[in-house]
Amino acid sequence: MTRRVIELRCGLSKTEDITSLPSFLPLLITGVTGVPGYSIFKYLHAKYPNHVTAIRPVRYWPLRDAGIVPLDIEDRKGLAALMEKKKFKSILNGAGSCALKSCEMNPVLAYRVNVQSALNVLEIIGDRDIRLIHLSTDLVFPGKSEGLYSEEDPIAPVTMYGKTMSIAEDIITLRCPSALILRISLPMGISVNGHAGAIDWILSRFKKNNPATLYFDEMRSPFYCEDFNSIVELALENREMKGIYHLGSHRHLSLYQIGQIVNKVGGYAPHLLKGCMRKEAGPMPPRAGNVTMANRKLIQDLGVDPFRKWPYLEHHVPDGKDWHYDRPDHMVFHPEEIHKCLYRIPVAR
Repeated sequence: MTRRVIELRCGLSKTEDITSLPSFLPLLITGVTGVPGYSIFKYLHAKYPNHVTAIRPVRYWPLRDAGIVPLDIEDRKGLAALMEKKKFKSILNGAGSCALKSCEMNPVLAYRVNVQSALNVLEIIGDRDIRLIHLSTDLVFPGKSEGLYSEEDPIAPVTMYGKTMSIAEDIITLRCPSALILRISLPMGISVNGHAGAIDWILSRFKKNNPATLYFDEMRSPFYCEDFNSIVELALENREMKGIYHLGSHRHLSLYQIGQIVNKVGGYAPHLLKGCMRKEAGPMPPRAGNVTMANRKLIQDLGVDPFRKWPYLEHHVPDGKDWHYDRPDHMVFHPEEIHKCLYRIPVAR
């Protein structure tokens, strides 16, 4: 008998005896060029290298990892052929674009990449008994309240990105009621190209000695991708979980506070970080406010709390507007610390 241990990153484990591979395999992952898609692919492909496949845009030639197939999500014939060849039992759909300004400037493109891609996935599923997990966003909410939105709260996106993602949610809910929709906040992890994540953009400014202006009043629920990986693995096996769930950690931070953390931990010049209110930044692209989400439903149905707060170390949490200017001698401030503590959960030192 084979013994498999699903390790939950919160330090707990769930052990079960099985005589075969997990029921969710073979698995197809779309959106592998994004931070969460790349993270879950690397995690599951390392465990089940012959049973996890990801697709990436054909033009994205630098991404040549084993298990990644060059295939555009718009290529329905190609998707159908891959489905016929691999006989997928599960699909994690993370395809789409979260580029807020691009979506505002080109709504047709936003619809194509965020809605049509979901339709294409539904088309290849057809009437097959396939487990579908679809990644959505906290930006389906306007952020006009005190945050901590529940799954039952009404949505009212203020961006074209949020609007197209909400349309995709509605279509999937209608056409595939057994699907699980995960509304995620900011995933903190390694990206394919070093430019796709929230940390990446902030770093790209500081590394070049350029200022980064971030908002005091846009609040998010950032999470470590290591926790995301554990959640998705459990959810793939638990078909009782369906409908909409919120995925964000217990710590809620403004974009400005996230900038403070990256600035200080990385040892960059404090004056490079600027802050303002959303209304001071102009109308393009529009920004939501406090879109923090309650995660009680997810924790309850998983049967375990898989979240660690981001950042994990309490001394990395800002306590004021000028917190990042204070650099105690006993602490280390260096770009390597960002990779050790912010991109991943730090190991004991």
